[in-house]
Amino acid sequence: MFFPMYFDPTYIILIPAIIFTMYAQSKVKSTFQRYLQIRAQKGYTGFEVARALLDRNGLRDVPIELSQGSLSDHYDPRNRVLRLSREVYQGNSIASVSVAAHEVGHAIQHAHGYVPLSLRNAIFPVASFGSSAAWIFIFAGFILALNPLIDLGIYLFGAAVLFQAVTLPVEFNASSRAMDLLDANGFVVREEYNSARRVLNAAALTYVAAMAVAVSQLIRLIILRNNRRR
Repeated sequence: MFFPMYFDPTYIILIPAIIFTMYAQSKVKSTFQRYLQIRAQKGYTGFEVARALLDRNGLRDVPIELSQGSLSDHYDPRNRVLRLSREVYQGNSIASVSVAAHEVGHAIQHAHGYVPLSLRNAIFPVASFGSSAAWIFIFAGFILALNPLIDLGIYLFGAAVLFQAVTLPVEFNASSRAMDLLDANGFVVREEYNSARRVLNAAALTYVAAMAVAVSQLIRLIILRNNRRR
């Protein structure tokens, strides 16, 4: 029973998504590093941009903290805290201001009750549990020849796939808001607009890739289950 879970032709389903993921990760790193070296003409740091945009959108009570690691920038909706990596927090590059504005976009989504974000936050606990626990039930189901356990594992993994699906509009919308915020508030000049968009588009690829891997894995698991029942 263990054999088909590790050595079966269905693994080929994952290959395109894995290749795309490798490309997306390379793209976001190279694009971020490229525009991290180009100073934004207005000279504002990521912290200054984020603080100004938060304040101008009625979010003065949302603090900005320094986070550890590279590309670790995020908005924490549970604690209502915006966290920026050091190169974004202190940097005055096009990449720094673009990423900072993107995270502010998430804070504004939260404040305005943006439905996809609310849905994502609601399903996060189930998706987080499902992404790890699913494999326990699936492996146990194959080893013990219990189809209900396999089905339960697939349902749990489906919750994680749903989370990835809902994440896409959340991220694309935050990037769209970021571009509007940067333009409307004069933090980038016209010549820098497309560069800022490239940074955010590259980052969005990683979420598309994660979705592709999740869907491919779900399809593979369904095929394995169906083959077992024949």
